[in-house]
Amino acid sequence: MAWVGRVVGAVLTAAVLLVASTGLAIWWTARQDARPESDAIVVLGSAQYNGVPSSIFEARLEHALRLYEDGVAPVVVTVGGKAAGDAFTEAEAGRDYLAQAGVPADGLLAVPEGVDTLESMRAVATELTDRGWSSAVLVTDPWHAMRAERMAEDAGLAATSSPTRQGPAVQTRATQFRYILRETAAYLLYRGTGESIAGAPGIG
Repeated sequence: MAWVGRVVGAVLTAAVLLVASTGLAIWWTARQDARPESDAIVVLGSAQYNGVPSSIFEARLEHALRLYEDGVAPVVVTVGGKAAGDAFTEAEAGRDYLAQAGVPADGLLAVPEGVDTLESMRAVATELTDRGWSSAVLVTDPWHAMRAERMAEDAGLAATSSPTRQGPAVQTRATQFRYILRETAAYLLYRGTGESIAGAPGIG
């Protein structure tokens, strides 16, 4: 029966290595900032309150605004649906915020769909493909970037990410560690099942 123990040990070791390597990859991706000239800047939605973006969402929108002003892409796409009872979608709240910041109407596209990252990426891919666009720079929190990139690529987009460095998701090392752990679980779930999960900001 010694071989059983060796097999179990090997499986446990492989599982630990998989989790550790995924967490390291999430951390590494979070530190990158790719902003090639693209067809669109895509801002992943987060909570909004009666049309006012949450602090997490606002940090993403402000970063997208800077990318737009730097000429990374001619259009900023905001994406995200709404919870039951909400008057605004995340996409609408984000679009209106950027419009008030000076982005012209022809530089904005709201995609008011998606309760999680996977649904949002599929909806964005459809919208961009219909317009003949294929490349996007994704704006989200650093720890969310790797999973968002993977989902966008699986949906048919050539995607890179330029994460925001502001907001609650990057305030403390404890917060960063917690997000990395949660994103590791979410990424492995997606890679293993092809499904996403709705939940806390940057997790769904």
